[in-house]
Amino acid sequence: MKVYDLHCDVLYKLAKAEDSISFADSSKLQASKKALEAGEVALQVFAVFVSEGFPKEQLFLEAIRQIEFFHTEIVAKNDNIIPIYEWGQLETLQAGQIGAVLSIEGLDMIGGDINKLKLLLSHGVKLVGLTWNGANKVADGSFEESGSGLTPFGEEVVSLLNEQNIIVDVSHLSEQSFWDVLPQAKWLMASHSNTRALCDSSRNLTDKQINALIAKNSPIHVVYYPPFIDGTKQSVEIQDLVKHIEHIVSLGGKHLIGLGSDFDGISEFVLGLEDASKTQNIVKKLLESYTTEEVTGFTSQNFERFVTRIQ
Repeated sequence: MKVYDLHCDVLYKLAKAEDSISFADSSKLQASKKALEAGEVALQVFAVFVSEGFPKEQLFLEAIRQIEFFHTEIVAKNDNIIPIYEWGQLETLQAGQIGAVLSIEGLDMIGGDINKLKLLLSHGVKLVGLTWNGANKVADGSFEESGSGLTPFGEEVVSLLNEQNIIVDVSHLSEQSFWDVLPQAKWLMASHSNTRALCDSSRNLTDKQINALIAKNSPIHVVYYPPFIDGTKQSVEIQDLVKHIEHIVSLGGKHLIGLGSDFDGISEFVLGLEDASKTQNIVKKLLESYTTEEVTGFTSQNFERFVTRIQ
């Protein structure tokens, strides 16, 4: 069953590697092309992430460098990797092809310069997370304690994203930032977040937030990182992740659920979901509790329905 994965950090890993890594088949990548093919991943979102480990004056150039990796290492060297610049292209993907989408995880790299964001978006970015875990000139992230939320510059950023029909990703926003962004963003989703009712992490969504996303018909894609699934267990299993899906279903969000692995951004793994090649294991587990039609929704069709509204 084909799967759309709304978040991985392959670009960050490629960019920070001391020696070159082959996207095609490197065992150092959890979401290499080989692993994606084995897991029947038909759409992979590749995040540009430079919030950590780089001097501030180098952040923007590093973002451009990661975008260059997307074009030269992900797309140019692999004939079956198809860059997605318009969501309508999903309908034209052939068997064996993998759609590749650029996203941004945290806008630290633009500082307070909207023109830098315009330049990044011009490279085909379709999804933007305003923050990572901390605060920046745009908004507060999920680990920030100041409680100031979206800034006036952040409102300008959201307005630009609306103009260009870019999806705003709420996965790393603080609660205040979430509620500030909610009424302002034209298109919203959580690309890789779980439920706080089952795992009390500030990176997870409260039931109130989930209900708000459901009210706006905004997708919620669960993440494979064990500390966001069950912080009390040393070994987290696929069924523990499925419980988060079940909770979203119980709130009325069955038609909005999807997957967002966070591969190559995580170093702890769900048993049986250690890399993208194991993706069908979660499909098999879901089929134990849900119909084929429902699981197809979770794996791809819910997101397809969402983006058809954006075109």
